[in-house]
Amino acid sequence: MAGTWRIAAVLGGFSLLAALAGDAGRQWLRWDRGAIADGEIWRLVSGHLVHMNWSHFGLNAAGLILVWLLVGERFSSRNWVWIVVVTIAGTDLGFWFLDPQLQWYVGMSGLLHGLLMAGLVMGVLSEPRESLLIGAFVVAKLAFEQLSGSLPGSEMASGGPVIVNAHLYGSISATVVAIIYLIRVRAARTI
Repeated sequence: MAGTWRIAAVLGGFSLLAALAGDAGRQWLRWDRGAIADGEIWRLVSGHLVHMNWSHFGLNAAGLILVWLLVGERFSSRNWVWIVVVTIAGTDLGFWFLDPQLQWYVGMSGLLHGLLMAGLVMGVLSEPRESLLIGAFVVAKLAFEQLSGSLPGSEMASGGPVIVNAHLYGSISATVVAIIYLIRVRAARTI
Protein backbone atom coordinates (compact mmCIF):
# COMPACT_ATOMS: atom_id res chain seq x y z
CA MET A 1 0.00 0.00 0.00
CA ALA A 2 2.87 2.36 -0.68
CA GLY A 3 0.46 4.26 -2.90
CA THR A 4 -1.32 5.60 0.18
CA TRP A 5 1.60 8.01 0.59
CA ARG A 6 0.13 9.87 -2.40
CA ILE A 7 -2.72 11.00 -0.15
CA ALA A 8 -0.26 12.50 2.34
CA ALA A 9 1.77 14.00 -0.52
CA VAL A 10 -1.30 15.70 -2.01
CA LEU A 11 -2.34 17.12 1.37
CA GLY A 12 1.18 18.28 2.13
CA GLY A 13 1.73 19.61 -1.39
CA PHE A 14 -1.43 21.69 -1.34
CA SER A 15 -0.48 23.04 2.08
CA LEU A 16 2.97 23.98 0.79
CA LEU A 17 1.50 25.78 -2.22
CA ALA A 18 -0.89 27.64 0.06
CA ALA A 19 2.01 28.63 2.32
CA LEU A 20 3.96 29.89 -0.68
CA ALA A 21 0.97 32.09 -1.58
CA GLY A 22 1.66 34.12 1.57
CA ASP A 23 -0.80 36.33 3.41
CA ALA A 24 -2.99 36.97 0.36
CA GLY A 25 -3.37 33.24 -0.26
CA ARG A 26 -4.10 32.62 3.39
CA GLN A 27 -6.85 35.23 3.38
CA TRP A 28 -8.37 33.78 0.20
CA LEU A 29 -8.20 30.15 1.34
CA ARG A 30 -8.92 30.18 5.07
CA TRP A 31 -12.16 28.84 6.56
CA ASP A 32 -14.13 32.08 6.89
CA ARG A 33 -17.74 32.01 8.11
CA GLY A 34 -18.84 35.20 6.35
CA ALA A 35 -17.20 34.28 3.06
CA ILE A 36 -18.65 30.75 3.16
CA ALA A 37 -22.11 32.21 3.85
CA ASP A 38 -21.57 34.41 0.77
CA GLY A 39 -20.96 31.32 -1.40
CA GLU A 40 -17.19 30.84 -1.24
CA ILE A 41 -17.58 27.13 -0.54
CA TRP A 42 -14.00 26.12 -1.48
CA ARG A 43 -13.03 27.46 1.92
CA LEU A 44 -14.77 24.47 3.52
CA VAL A 45 -11.85 22.38 2.24
CA SER A 46 -8.99 24.81 1.72
CA GLY A 47 -9.22 26.20 5.26
CA HIS A 48 -7.99 22.84 6.53
CA LEU A 49 -4.89 22.98 4.34
CA VAL A 50 -3.68 26.55 4.84
CA HIS A 51 -1.68 27.75 7.86
CA MET A 52 -1.04 30.88 9.93
CA ASN A 53 2.68 30.98 9.18
CA TRP A 54 5.66 28.81 8.30
CA SER A 55 6.01 27.55 11.85
CA HIS A 56 2.40 26.37 11.84
CA PHE A 57 2.91 24.77 8.43
CA GLY A 58 6.06 23.01 9.66
CA LEU A 59 4.31 21.60 12.72
CA ASN A 60 1.41 20.29 10.66
CA ALA A 61 3.70 18.89 7.94
CA ALA A 62 5.69 17.02 10.60
CA GLY A 63 2.40 15.84 12.11
CA LEU A 64 1.22 14.57 8.72
CA ILE A 65 4.42 12.59 8.23
CA LEU A 66 4.21 11.16 11.74
CA VAL A 67 0.54 10.19 11.37
CA TRP A 68 1.26 8.53 8.04
CA LEU A 69 4.23 6.62 9.46
CA LEU A 70 2.03 5.36 12.30
CA VAL A 71 -1.20 4.50 10.46
CA GLY A 72 -0.88 5.31 6.76
CA GLU A 73 -0.89 1.66 5.67
CA ARG A 74 -4.09 0.75 7.49
CA PHE A 75 -6.47 1.80 4.70
CA SER A 76 -6.38 1.81 0.93
CA SER A 77 -5.94 5.12 -0.87
CA ARG A 78 -9.63 5.15 -1.79
CA ASN A 79 -10.67 4.64 1.84
CA TRP A 80 -8.25 7.35 3.02
CA VAL A 81 -9.86 9.77 0.56
CA TRP A 82 -13.26 9.02 2.09
CA ILE A 83 -11.85 9.47 5.58
CA VAL A 84 -10.34 12.84 4.60
CA VAL A 85 -13.66 13.97 3.09
CA VAL A 86 -15.73 12.85 6.09
CA THR A 87 -13.26 14.34 8.58
CA ILE A 88 -13.24 17.72 6.85
CA ALA A 89 -17.03 17.69 6.44
CA GLY A 90 -17.57 16.69 10.08
CA THR A 91 -15.21 19.40 11.30
CA ASP A 92 -16.96 21.97 9.10
CA LEU A 93 -20.37 20.94 10.42
CA GLY A 94 -19.08 21.20 13.98
CA PHE A 95 -17.68 24.66 13.35
CA TRP A 96 -20.82 25.87 11.60
CA PHE A 97 -23.44 24.57 14.01
CA LEU A 98 -21.65 24.12 17.34
CA ASP A 99 -19.21 27.05 17.25
CA PRO A 100 -21.19 29.97 15.77
CA GLN A 101 -18.74 32.41 17.37
CA LEU A 102 -15.88 31.00 15.27
CA GLN A 103 -15.29 33.42 12.42
CA TRP A 104 -12.19 31.91 10.81
CA TYR A 105 -9.90 28.91 11.01
CA VAL A 106 -6.71 27.70 9.40
CA GLY A 107 -4.74 24.52 9.91
CA MET A 108 -4.62 20.81 9.43
CA SER A 109 -4.75 19.77 13.08
CA GLY A 110 -8.40 18.68 13.06
CA LEU A 111 -7.76 16.58 9.97
CA LEU A 112 -4.57 15.13 11.48
CA HIS A 113 -6.38 14.11 14.65
CA GLY A 114 -9.05 12.47 12.52
CA LEU A 115 -6.58 10.59 10.33
CA LEU A 116 -4.75 9.30 13.39
CA MET A 117 -7.93 8.17 15.12
CA ALA A 118 -9.23 6.41 12.00
CA GLY A 119 -5.96 4.55 11.65
CA LEU A 120 -5.98 3.59 15.32
CA VAL A 121 -9.52 2.23 15.07
CA MET A 122 -8.49 0.07 12.12
CA GLY A 123 -5.32 -0.92 13.95
CA VAL A 124 -7.37 -2.70 16.59
CA LEU A 125 -7.41 -5.66 14.18
CA SER A 126 -3.67 -5.89 13.55
CA GLU A 127 -1.94 -3.94 16.35
CA PRO A 128 -4.45 -3.86 19.22
CA ARG A 129 -2.06 -3.03 22.05
CA GLU A 130 -0.32 -0.18 20.21
CA SER A 131 -3.60 1.18 18.82
CA LEU A 132 -5.37 1.19 22.17
CA LEU A 133 -2.41 2.78 23.95
CA ILE A 134 -2.00 5.61 21.43
CA GLY A 135 -5.78 5.98 21.20
CA ALA A 136 -6.04 6.38 24.98
CA PHE A 137 -3.36 9.08 24.85
CA VAL A 138 -5.25 10.95 22.10
CA VAL A 139 -8.55 10.71 23.99
CA ALA A 140 -6.84 12.01 27.15
CA LYS A 141 -5.38 14.90 25.15
CA LEU A 142 -8.80 15.73 23.70
CA ALA A 143 -10.36 15.64 27.18
CA PHE A 144 -7.62 17.90 28.55
CA GLU A 145 -8.19 20.39 25.72
CA GLN A 146 -11.94 20.43 26.29
CA LEU A 147 -11.49 21.04 30.00
CA SER A 148 -8.41 23.30 30.06
CA GLY A 149 -7.85 24.66 26.56
CA SER A 150 -4.89 24.10 24.29
CA LEU A 151 -1.79 22.30 25.48
CA PRO A 152 0.79 24.57 27.11
CA GLY A 153 3.09 26.08 24.50
CA SER A 154 0.99 25.08 21.50
CA GLU A 155 -0.23 28.60 20.76
CA MET A 156 3.30 29.95 20.92
CA ALA A 157 4.60 27.13 18.70
CA SER A 158 1.89 27.55 16.07
CA GLY A 159 1.90 31.35 16.13
CA GLY A 160 -1.71 31.94 17.09
CA PRO A 161 -4.83 30.60 18.77
CA VAL A 162 -5.45 26.86 18.73
CA ILE A 163 -9.02 25.86 17.95
CA VAL A 164 -9.21 22.73 20.10
CA ASN A 165 -12.70 21.90 18.87
CA ALA A 166 -11.17 21.18 15.45
CA HIS A 167 -9.26 18.33 17.10
CA LEU A 168 -12.45 17.03 18.72
CA TYR A 169 -14.66 17.30 15.62
CA GLY A 170 -12.01 15.77 13.38
CA SER A 171 -11.44 12.89 15.79
CA ILE A 172 -15.13 12.13 16.21
CA SER A 173 -15.90 12.30 12.48
CA ALA A 174 -13.05 10.02 11.46
CA THR A 175 -13.64 7.60 14.32
CA VAL A 176 -17.26 7.14 13.27
CA VAL A 177 -16.37 6.42 9.63
CA ALA A 178 -13.54 4.08 10.69
CA ILE A 179 -15.83 2.14 13.03
CA ILE A 180 -18.35 1.74 10.20
CA TYR A 181 -15.57 0.50 7.95
CA LEU A 182 -14.27 -1.85 10.67
CA ILE A 183 -17.75 -3.33 11.17
CA ARG A 184 -18.04 -3.92 7.42
CA VAL A 185 -14.62 -5.60 7.30
CA ARG A 186 -15.39 -7.86 10.25
CA ALA A 187 -18.82 -8.72 8.82
CA ALA A 188 -17.25 -9.62 5.46
CA ARG A 189 -14.73 -11.89 7.22
CA THR A 190 -17.50 -13.86 8.93
CA ILE A 191 -19.36 -14.55 5.69
